[in-house]
Amino acid sequence: MKIFFLIFCFTLSVTLLRAQSIDSAVTALDTIPNVLVESFNTRVKWKEAAIAMSTITQAEIIRSSPTSIVPVFNTMPGVRLEERSPGSYRLSIRGSLLRSPFGVRNVKVYWNNLPISDATGNAYLNLIDLSQITGAEIIKGPASSLYGAGTGGVVLLQSQLNFKDTISSSFSVGLNKGSYGLIQENFSWKYYTKNFSSNLTHTYLQSEGYRDQSALKKQGFKYEAAYQTNQHQIKLLSWYTNMYYQTPGGINLAQMLLNPQLSRQASGNLQSAIQQNAGIYNKTSFLGIQDQWKIATNWHLNLFSSIENTRFENPFITNYEYRNETNTSTGIQLVMHPTNSALQWVTGFEWLNNHSNIDDYGNKNGVADTVQFKDNIFANQWLMYSQIQTIIAFKWHLNVGISINQQQYLYKRLTDIQTVYIPKSTNWVPAPRFSALYDINKNIATYFIAGYGFSPASLAEVRPSDGNYYGNLAPEKGWNVEIGLKGFLLNNQLQFNLSYYHFALQDAIVRRNNAAGAEYFINAGGTIQQGVEAMLEYHTPIKRQQFLQQFKCYSSYSFQPYRFSNYQQLNINYTGNAITGVPKNTWTSGMDFMFKQHWNLNTNINCISTIPLTDANDVFADAYQLLQLKLQYSCLFNKTKFQFFGGVDNALNQLYSLGNDINAAGKRYYNPAPNRNFYFGMAIQFN
Repeated sequence: MKIFFLIFCFTLSVTLLRAQSIDSAVTALDTIPNVLVESFNTRVKWKEAAIAMSTITQAEIIRSSPTSIVPVFNTMPGVRLEERSPGSYRLSIRGSLLRSPFGVRNVKVYWNNLPISDATGNAYLNLIDLSQITGAEIIKGPASSLYGAGTGGVVLLQSQLNFKDTISSSFSVGLNKGSYGLIQENFSWKYYTKNFSSNLTHTYLQSEGYRDQSALKKQGFKYEAAYQTNQHQIKLLSWYTNMYYQTPGGINLAQMLLNPQLSRQASGNLQSAIQQNAGIYNKTSFLGIQDQWKIATNWHLNLFSSIENTRFENPFITNYEYRNETNTSTGIQLVMHPTNSALQWVTGFEWLNNHSNIDDYGNKNGVADTVQFKDNIFANQWLMYSQIQTIIAFKWHLNVGISINQQQYLYKRLTDIQTVYIPKSTNWVPAPRFSALYDINKNIATYFIAGYGFSPASLAEVRPSDGNYYGNLAPEKGWNVEIGLKGFLLNNQLQFNLSYYHFALQDAIVRRNNAAGAEYFINAGGTIQQGVEAMLEYHTPIKRQQFLQQFKCYSSYSFQPYRFSNYQQLNINYTGNAITGVPKNTWTSGMDFMFKQHWNLNTNINCISTIPLTDANDVFADAYQLLQLKLQYSCLFNKTKFQFFGGVDNALNQLYSLGNDINAAGKRYYNPAPNRNFYFGMAIQFN
């Protein structure tokens, strides 16, 4: 704790130093006070938003390697995106990792306001390539008043389309090469007119992986378009991703120290990850359309509908699973905003539907064998919501919202004789939220948030990899209360945010493993998730005539002393223990240098304290420090833009696990991440 405190204080002192004023072709850093926040339909400047959130801009995206979204998310306080092996993502927002052994669940994900999460609470975030988005907003804590069921937060992905008065188009290609057989290619074509805009992209990513049985291949296409008239703006988002990645599995500490590149070894009657060809095949198609309709001067009607199909194949240590998932969604939202008034009223409805056919077979050396069972599952999730926001006396920004939510399951095991569908349904759950922000002056504001969230069990929890059906899993729920201080100092060059939150969660859903290593889930009493988050960002004005044209320094810190508040397992009481899988301290800091002649240098260090790996707190993963560097050069020749870049990841050559298997059978907790590795590439844009 002391070293984290000293490092944070040092970064604060560095941030407050005024670097030499410079100028650059990059102007994004000068517009920080004008960044608009769109979460909860606010569309206000960052300082005026009473929301626990982090924003990711295009500047943050190009700061790191173009192959992974992980380092981009991990610069945000309270956010931890893990990659157990290439392509295998887990997302934790303020400690929501308890119920996510793999994948992204209990975090609602939208892309351009279209839901990517399905009716069961699952989202395939790993299918989306970093090059396909231009920014994101991450809401931390319950957001059920507008976004429905979930206690872990919301991710709002953005890919912006622009309109231009004259017809124009651009074509860009990129190539990236790196350690461990990394190859990335991308292609993009953009077309703009006054009323129509479109973007077609193709991406390809391949890696042999650092560990045995950790190769990755991923190919994606995305086409989005927008058409606008005086009353309508119609948007289309479509994408297809074909992804395969091997899953090496966890190893124990002795194996990691001996050879961190090992995959899971054979044990007893269980084969190794290599023998079983453990991996994931995922082919997903998505089509969504929305209409932003201006029905009157002060009234807007937003409508959307989407359909998605996923063909999922998973050879695992103990079985071979096939899934065919079809997801549909639709929604309507009415917005009233009177002229010359700060009042806004939003009300709407959202409905999600999932139909999953799940077939499990034996796995005989990587080939599907005898049928174990076949299941048919239907899931529905719907919410109705209403929200009012206003400004009082030019100082108080108030937002009050509430939603009614429900989730329903129908489950049937087709391989059992004379079975019927088993229903499972949550009661109608009201989820209120209140927030108030007070402008202390034109640069600084204080805010308060109180919100209720609930999260029913996802499909991977009611029907986990052990093959059983857990219809008795109760939704987790709780209140989150937060206070904060945010704003700007030093002529808007220093941006800061400091917050304290307290989230009391009841009926927390946690993971368990059977002797074979397959997981199942139980309700584990409650947790107290209270903590402190701090963010600082400082930048100098642009001065083109100086050698150092602009300097930027940023730092974020998360203090998460989370505890189980009421947790009994058989005769063992874990009450008071630290919550499994959550580091108590996380500190991230970096510096960006923009030099003359179009050179950029980006540095980032991510420091993670020890992580409890068991509910008993008898095993901890060691602390580590992850240092990343990137150097870029840009130039323009006959209206063609060239960019060359290179970087290093894990520059300190740390032995660490970026995603531990908590409460793992056989003490196989560790998924070692790559040691020091390099990448380099180029991008060309033709206008």
